[in-house]
Amino acid sequence: MNTMRKKGVLMFYIQSNDCTKLAVYDYNPHGSRTIILVHGWPLSHKMFEYQIPTLLQYDYRIVTMDIRGFGQSDESTCGYDYNQLATDLFSIIHQMNLYNFALLGFSMGGAIVTRYMCLYQGYGVSKLCLLDAAVPTYCQSPQNPYGQSVQDTDKLIQLGYHDRPKLNQYFGSIFFAKKHSHPFMNWLQGISDDASGLGQMQTLFSLRDENVFCDLQSIQVPTAIFHGTKDQICRFEMAEIMHQNISSSQLFPLKDAGHGAFYDNLEEFNNLLIHFLDDNNEKQTT
Repeated sequence: MNTMRKKGVLMFYIQSNDCTKLAVYDYNPHGSRTIILVHGWPLSHKMFEYQIPTLLQYDYRIVTMDIRGFGQSDESTCGYDYNQLATDLFSIIHQMNLYNFALLGFSMGGAIVTRYMCLYQGYGVSKLCLLDAAVPTYCQSPQNPYGQSVQDTDKLIQLGYHDRPKLNQYFGSIFFAKKHSHPFMNWLQGISDDASGLGQMQTLFSLRDENVFCDLQSIQVPTAIFHGTKDQICRFEMAEIMHQNISSSQLFPLKDAGHGAFYDNLEEFNNLLIHFLDDNNEKQTT
């Protein structure tokens, strides 16, 4: 395990089962509680910049990662399906000997952690957080009539193969429901542009084709569903489908927030997250 200090963070690489090197970032390794954060498409661990300080205030150990093909992780030629991405997550959890942790997934990361809960029977997870998750499907399906159309997603795929920065710019334009500064939007696009072309495009195929609806019944731990009510990418109705199919879930609508609800409603989301993580007596909401 190659380890280095990066701006006060313990950063190292862990090999997955197919020898792909995954970049891992360990904040506050001796914290009293642990949370694992899994980013979405087409971002990296950097998207959680505005959650990490709040979690550190509450003495959380925060483990983040870059999905293969994103951030500092290897760009592999294959392995971008949800089963392999969930296995990558398990490789990190297993090799770091993590147990009794909260697990949070954003957007595509929400689909990956949902597949993890099924494929690995929720190993080590005490609480689950689904944040504007691409669940049960990203595209329209019998279980999700509210998803994006396959035809529109195919157009995005074609755009990405010809002009990936333009694809990222378009995605950024519908990412938030509220207006943010140009420097912030440039920062977000920079994270997207740093993804490998192969990783970004192959995971877009997975978003189009994968379905985790049947995985939802595997979730038996307290689950928080945080979702922007004005999400244009994963519509709020998808959160209601998740809530209906996860018996142990609570639904937290983030009013007037878009897909990037973690920043549109920054203070509200951070407060709700801490409250859910610290609450030992969760009750299902309707």
